[in-house]
Amino acid sequence: MMRTTSATRSKICTFGSLALTLLLATVSLASEQQIETTVLVKSSRDWGGSTLEPYAEGQPEVTVARITIPAGMALPLHEHPFMTAGVVLQGMIEVRTDSGKTHIARAGDAVVELVNQPHGGANIGEEEAVILVVYAGVEGQPVTVPITQSSP
Repeated sequence: MMRTTSATRSKICTFGSLALTLLLATVSLASEQQIETTVLVKSSRDWGGSTLEPYAEGQPEVTVARITIPAGMALPLHEHPFMTAGVVLQGMIEVRTDSGKTHIARAGDAVVELVNQPHGGANIGEEEAVILVVYAGVEGQPVTVPITQSSP
């Protein structure tokens, strides 16, 4: 049979009080933390100011892609038949239409892409440009269509 002395009881009480204090502090910290949502872009227009087209019919298919463009490189002329939006995670890009309209986006900027309008993008910074892109497409259909330029 184990004997409990007053010194042992005192240590047990002290340890219990310490454990309770730590538990309450942890609960207090957890209640101070909050989930935060920041809307980066919400628009019914693309970066060029055109109203977005109605959604296509068919089985929706969402694609999320990370695109890395080395410094000095450019994407070829293309168009998106469906809603496309992206966030520049790193670097700086310039998007340009075939008619010469431009838009520059830097790290942290969100962009709603042009729909059915030829455009291309280029990394105009000195580091890799990294873009997180979300395509709201239709199953079995491409989300990016290359534009071939005809010769004069």
